Amino acid sequence: MASQQLAIKRAVVHPIVLLSVVDHYERLGSNKRAVGILLGSHRGNGLLDVCNSFAVPFEEDKKDPSIWFLDHDYLENMYHMFKKVTAKEKVIGWYHTGPKLCSNDMEINKMVSQYCYTKNAALVLIEAQTSGVGLPTDAYVAVEEVHDDGSPSCLAFSHVASEMGAEEAEEVGVEHLLRDIKDTSVGTLSQVISSQLLALKGLHTSLAMISTYLSKVGEGERPVNFAILNNLQDIFNLLPNLSVEELAKALTVQTNDQMLVLYLGSLVRSVIALHNLLDNKIKVREVDAKA
Repeated sequence: MASQQLAIKRAVVHPIVLLSVVDHYERLGSNKRAVGILLGSHRGNGLLDVCNSFAVPFEEDKKDPSIWFLDHDYLENMYHMFKKVTAKEKVIGWYHTGPKLCSNDMEINKMVSQYCYTKNAALVLIEAQTSGVGLPTDAYVAVEEVHDDGSPSCLAFSHVASEMGAEEAEEVGVEHLLRDIKDTSVGTLSQVISSQLLALKGLHTSLAMISTYLSKVGEGERPVNFAILNNLQDIFNLLPNLSVEELAKALTVQTNDQMLVLYLGSLVRSVIALHNLLDNKIKVREVDAKA
């Protein structure tokens, strides 16, 4: 295998990987974390494309995390079989169901790196039991930390942005799957409200995280990171200026229009309900008169 170092800035996880990991986790049927190998390729601009995966037998001692076992022979045999089907998919890292990083993850990462065609393997944490807020994936890569006090450098996990991505065939498959598991008893309006509620919860979580970080930086508990501060400044610059009279008026008009539609809809539903009630009473009287 080639030994080249590629910088990873973003990881794209395909739906087939999530389905495979959830199936692996459910088959274990216990509180053990599921561990497996990720297959894919490195694209341009530091993009890591995670398009496939397979499970690997893994055992560890919960009392002593330094004691663990990962079946090397099974890994090699599975990869050779996958390579016969799709030669473009190579070992790019590994996954586990977390939900957080463990103390022995770095040792496992070093072992998996031996099978990667790059020097560094990527680790993707996939939540098999997600809370429904935010993405169920977190990507990490091992980087060398150099200390200012002259102590020896060491490897540590660095967080990498992750997102969901799918090809056209995968999108069709996901749509069919969602159609099968869709709750037909729930109306479209309730689904829209539930989606908006989840989005608001995710926004609240992100804002709370930003607030906590800025508070710790202000109190001196965390060092100042200008890259993060620049990103936050860009976010604040994108916020609309609500003090502008034209914008406030436009938002008010839009809100009034939406409320008017809801009001008219309520009136129409009430009139239809009264009409059906009168029709029902008339039919009942006609039946009584004939009897």
